[in-house]
Amino acid sequence: MSDLKPSETVCALDKYIIGQHKAKRSVAVALRNRWRRQQVPEELRDEIAPKNIILIGPTGVGKTEIARRLSRLTDSPFAKVEASKFTEVGYMGRDVESMVRDLVELTVNMVRTRAQEAVEEKAQQIAEERMLDLLLPKPRVQQTKTADDSEEPPLGLITQDTNESSSTREKLRNMLREGKLNNRYVDLAVEQQATPVVEIFSNMGIEEMGINFKDMLGGLMPKNTKRRKLKVPEAMKILAQEEAQNLVDMEEVVSRAIEKVEQTGIIFLDEIDKIVSKNGSHGPDVSREGVQRDLLPIVEGCNVTTKYGPVKTDHILFIASGAFHTIKPSDLIPELQGRFPIRVELDSLGKDEFIRILTEPKNALLLQYLALLRTEGIDVVFENDAVAKIAEIAEDVNNLTENIGARRLHTLMEYLLEDILFDAPDTKEKKIVIDGKYVDDKLKDIKDDEDFSRYIL
Repeated sequence: MSDLKPSETVCALDKYIIGQHKAKRSVAVALRNRWRRQQVPEELRDEIAPKNIILIGPTGVGKTEIARRLSRLTDSPFAKVEASKFTEVGYMGRDVESMVRDLVELTVNMVRTRAQEAVEEKAQQIAEERMLDLLLPKPRVQQTKTADDSEEPPLGLITQDTNESSSTREKLRNMLREGKLNNRYVDLAVEQQATPVVEIFSNMGIEEMGINFKDMLGGLMPKNTKRRKLKVPEAMKILAQEEAQNLVDMEEVVSRAIEKVEQTGIIFLDEIDKIVSKNGSHGPDVSREGVQRDLLPIVEGCNVTTKYGPVKTDHILFIASGAFHTIKPSDLIPELQGRFPIRVELDSLGKDEFIRILTEPKNALLLQYLALLRTEGIDVVFENDAVAKIAEIAEDVNNLTENIGARRLHTLMEYLLEDILFDAPDTKEKKIVIDGKYVDDKLKDIKDDEDFSRYIL
C-alpha cells in the first residue's frame, strides 16, 4: 500500500499525463483514503467503503492512462475491462464476475514471479549442481568379492575415487561459470503436461459452472517427460526455472495475492456508457440494464468464487469511464449511480496541450521516435515551429472529423515520418531537421481534403 501524499501522487502523474488536474486530484484522494483506512481502528476499517470514480470525457484525453499509471505508481493489482463485453446472465457474452477472476489470475502470476525472483540465487545454485550431475555422472563403485566373500571395496579405493571426482567436479564448475561449456549439449528430461482441450457450450460461460475443467483434468493426466538434447545455457535456464518453482510456496503466494486484490485492487471499467439503454429502447439493447444490475453486487461488495478460493470485492477500487456523448451518468440505474459518488469531467485537448504532450512527458511521443531513429544512427531534430504545426493540425483534424484526442498525434507522426522511417537503413544523411515548412508540405494536402483526411488521419 502506497503512503504517498495526494500532492506527491499528482506530481508523479504529471510526469506522464498532461493536464486533467481535477481527475488527478480525485484519484490521488481516493488512493490516500485507502492508506487512511488502514490506519483507523479495526472495528471501523471494514465499514469504510472505497469512493469509486467515474471519469467523463471523450476518447484520447487520458482516462485509461490515469488509472494505469496510478496502479503502477502504487504497485496495485490492475485490470482494465470494457463494459460493452459483458451481458447479463442468459445472453451470450462474459459474465461480470470474470473481471474479478481475471484480476486474481494476474495478481497470482505477479506475486509468483516476484517470489521466484526472490529465490533466484538459490535456484541457480541447485540448478548448477544438477547440471554438474549431468556433465559428470557420479562414478559407480566397483564391487569386488574378497576371499571371505565380502562385497565391500577397499576403503582406500573409495577415498581415491571420491577425491578425483570432487576435483574434476570443481574444474567443471569453474568452466561452467566461465562459459567454456556453452557449446556442449546435455541430455535433459523436460516435463511436458498435455492438457486436453474441452469445449463447453453454455450461455452462462464456463465461469458460472464453478469448475475449472482445465485444472481438474490437467491434474488427472499423467505428466510426460521428454528427453531433449539442449545446449548448456538453455538447459541451465530450464533447470533454474524448475528449481525456482519448487522453492516457492504456492499456498503463501495465493494467500498474498488474494489479500493484495482485496485490499489494493483496481478495476478500470471502460465504456460504461455503452451499457446504458437510450431512452428506454428495446431490442438489441435489452440486456444493458441487466448488465448494470449484475455489476451492482460486484461494486457494492460480495464474494466471487475463483479457482483460488472466494475473493471479497468490498474494498476493490472501481474507476469507470465513458464519453457520455448522448447519455448522462444519471441515466445509469440509481443503485449503481450511488456506488460511484465521485464524478470528474476531463477537459478536451487542444493545441497547447498537444505541444506539451509531444515534448514534456517522460515517454513523450517525439522522444520515442527520436530513440527509434537513433538506432539507425540518424539524429532527427524537431524545430519548435514544427511541433507547433503538428499540434495545430491535430487540433484542426479533430474538429473536422472525429475527436479522438491525443491519439490523433500518433497517426500524424506516423504519416509525417513514414518516408524517413522507411529509408532510414539506407540513407547517408545522418542529421535530419524537421521544421514547420516540412510538416506543412507533408500534411497540408491531406488536412485540406476533408474526405481524404477521414481515411488517412
